[in-house]
Amino acid sequence: MAQDLRSLVGSGSARELQEKLENWQRDYEMNSFGENLNRCCEILELNTAIQKRLFSILNETSREDTLNEGADTIKNRLLPSLASGGENSLSITEGSIGGELQLRGLASNQSCQLQELEDKLYATRMQIKQMEQDLRASCAEECKTLRQLQQLNDYEQEIQTLRNEISLLDAQKSLLQSRLVRSRSPFRCSVSKSRSAVSVRTWSPARAGRVNASHRACIIARFGFIYAQERLDAETLLRAFICDMETVQRIIYIAAVESFRAAKMAFWKLKISVKETLALDHVGPESLEVAALDYIARHKDLYDVCQSVQEVVCSMNVNPKIPYPPEVDFFLIRTLIRELCCLAFSMQTLIPPLDIALGVDGELFNRAMYYRSCDSDFTAPFVAYHVWPALMENGAVIVKGEVVTKKIVLCSRRRRIRSRSCSCGRRLRSGQVTRSRSLSTVRIKTSRY
Repeated sequence: MAQDLRSLVGSGSARELQEKLENWQRDYEMNSFGENLNRCCEILELNTAIQKRLFSILNETSREDTLNEGADTIKNRLLPSLASGGENSLSITEGSIGGELQLRGLASNQSCQLQELEDKLYATRMQIKQMEQDLRASCAEECKTLRQLQQLNDYEQEIQTLRNEISLLDAQKSLLQSRLVRSRSPFRCSVSKSRSAVSVRTWSPARAGRVNASHRACIIARFGFIYAQERLDAETLLRAFICDMETVQRIIYIAAVESFRAAKMAFWKLKISVKETLALDHVGPESLEVAALDYIARHKDLYDVCQSVQEVVCSMNVNPKIPYPPEVDFFLIRTLIRELCCLAFSMQTLIPPLDIALGVDGELFNRAMYYRSCDSDFTAPFVAYHVWPALMENGAVIVKGEVVTKKIVLCSRRRRIRSRSCSCGRRLRSGQVTRSRSLSTVRIKTSRY
């Protein structure tokens, strides 16, 4: 025991411990957190080494105590100090373990929340993808139904045409036979007339009504398709040269109105000519008016649509509602004008015919006839301008149109009436510069396509 004590004193561990404590106290404020932690660990390691040697000396001393005189001293002095030190170390350990568990819990909660968000995002993407697939499928089904309806209408028209031609041939045959018999015998003439009356096809109003309803449905569907697709294509073409969206929409609306006017005028002239021709040898139970409409519906190639397109462009050139200057050739939207003319002509063959409602800027908004455009003021009661006309039948609205409503005071704009020489194809010479008087419209010259 004495040898161990001399060895402990001779090693100078206690002095070294005291010096490290003094140095740590002197540099504590200047050291960083990591340096102070390292100093503390070094001192604890040195103190642990000294305690181990002291416990070894204590064991040797207790062995030399044969009378158990030091048991009370160890019990009263050493054990309480050891217990308090154990409790402190245990509390520190528990605190560190609790902090570590808390950190792990937060990390796991964040991971769970992130996983939930990823799952929701994936589910949302799958829903969007499914909705896109359903939308494409519905569009394809609608196009397929429209094609089938158009094909059915074509078949019915072909069947009706063949039946009409057969009936006409039978009537002509009976007429020739009656004339031949009349020239020979009065008795045979009467028989021939009775046979010819029997051979004429009986006209069925129900069948004509079915054909008219099918044709009407196709025409209404075509009107909606022009509004949804070809009108937007025309807007895209005009926006390349005209910056003001209001001017573009006004031009398209005027083109629609003028197309219907030109087509109705051409139909009226053609119907007069057809009625005069059919009146010479018209036979059959239907009236001359119905026969003329049926003939025009079966011979739409008699309609000169190119002439109507030319008239529409000429009318737009002199229309005072289109702002100055006329730097855009309206033949740029000839595809839309041609489709509208053909559609308007076909509408006149129906019984009763379909037509569009003529709108006036500043009129009171009619909810039963028009929709408001998305850029409208929904509290304004008056129409600023029209985007698309409404489709009418005997004064009833079949398809609503579209208008723009704004809270503005309508005032007369500074407009220019174009040349009335009906020069429909306007071309600007190269290098020619025009000055625009419109504050909201910047247009570029273009030539006819």
